[in-house]
Amino acid sequence: MAPKPTTNAVEPAPANGAMSRRAGLRLVIPALLGLLATGCSSLESMQRAVFGGGPRQGQVGYVQGFVGSVVADEPNAALAGRDILSAGGSAADAAIATGFALSVTLPSRAGLGGGGACVVYNPITKSVPEAFVFVPPAVATVGGGDRRAAVPSTARGLYMMHARQGRLPIELLLERAERLARFGVPVSRAFARDLGLVAGPLFGDPNARAVFGRGGTYLVEGQTMTQPELGATLAQLRVAGVGDLYQGALSRRLVEMSALAGVPIGQNDLRAALPTHQVPIIVRFGEDSIAFVPTEGGLAAAAAAIALRDRPGDAQTALSRSLGAAARWRAGGMNADQMLASDLASPLSAPLYPATTSFVAIDAEGSAAACAFTMNNLFGTGRMVPGMGFLTAASPGTVTPPLLAAGIAWNPRYHAFRAAAGGSGQFGAGLAAGAALANTLRAGQPMPELVPDPGRANVIACSRYLPGSESSCGAAADPREFGLAGR
Repeated sequence: MAPKPTTNAVEPAPANGAMSRRAGLRLVIPALLGLLATGCSSLESMQRAVFGGGPRQGQVGYVQGFVGSVVADEPNAALAGRDILSAGGSAADAAIATGFALSVTLPSRAGLGGGGACVVYNPITKSVPEAFVFVPPAVATVGGGDRRAAVPSTARGLYMMHARQGRLPIELLLERAERLARFGVPVSRAFARDLGLVAGPLFGDPNARAVFGRGGTYLVEGQTMTQPELGATLAQLRVAGVGDLYQGALSRRLVEMSALAGVPIGQNDLRAALPTHQVPIIVRFGEDSIAFVPTEGGLAAAAAAIALRDRPGDAQTALSRSLGAAARWRAGGMNADQMLASDLASPLSAPLYPATTSFVAIDAEGSAAACAFTMNNLFGTGRMVPGMGFLTAASPGTVTPPLLAAGIAWNPRYHAFRAAAGGSGQFGAGLAAGAALANTLRAGQPMPELVPDPGRANVIACSRYLPGSESSCGAAADPREFGLAGR
């Protein structure tokens, strides 16, 4: 609560106050005039230091000039991440804000009930990128229900990433998603398309129908979608902490309400579902290196990148190697390096992999994040947890695990960022991420050509590296989709 105003808040100035102020101005004004020749950023810094004006860190507009970029499949989420960059957040902060925002704006492919994987690069540490894997596991301890759910993993995964790479308070990164849920967001073309595909069976769940429908039919592009229950859940995460969803009041509510929805999740499942911090899959590409998320899809992307490095333009071989690597990952028995060193081509057919979404971010200092998220099925189980406002992801025991594909290219010698890409598109996701990075590194510009169907990609690239050459940076969302490259 703010303190009450008092009647004596302003006290009389001392007799020599005017003289003191004039003396202070005689010192400050020449300094400000001298900075006019050094550029606007220095002048703005002096103005903030002397007069206290301008946005503070954590407020949009704090960073002047080049702030970085965010590219995502859904525009409102990309703008949420871009605002975090403008407020002084790191690339990891922007990715976290984007991930939480996607749980509101693209719940068909991302959500608190799902999970994903990210790779993050920080040039200041002068080390290899690090990966965070939080794929939603199958519920193991609870029977009953008519659909099998996965354990919600998104919040815990993003919290781990923030603990290692975040700069702004995580409460601030959750706040934008909370506002979008509480006060509403226009339905994007990307979400409207997904909703139109499955609205019939999805509306068999009354809670989903109440959120995604209006007047007996599903929401269409431009209509406002409000999600007050999801907003309340995000607010509780912001106030009580992410851990509340796994071993606090929210977890107890989730156990109770998921059972009512027919997708029971047990308390032991929530406690046991922990994200992992891992070393990414790394391949060489000319003078640069590429770090891929250490997942089935990341290995598929690495195999595709190697194939295109050695045989540029041979997309068929790259796809075959990509699918072969994914199949070998599922079979087990070899590590990633052994699989990539083997000729594991497979026939150009694949199971029906679940839908995913990807996004990438960089900040002005050259740190970067690339992520892929999933609900293990379009809209997950199709069941929304009553009173909590989010859908549960489908169990990986009942669907084929998704190809989560994302990677970052950097130069180990210069400790500088070069490119980042995320891929989606069912069985084409691995090829999409691998081809996007291979083509971008070879051409020196983001997505110089479209990745092969059915894959889709989001890309950021700095041809002369970052930090130091922000003018060489560009960003591209796949033009066949409805995303946004926010700069």
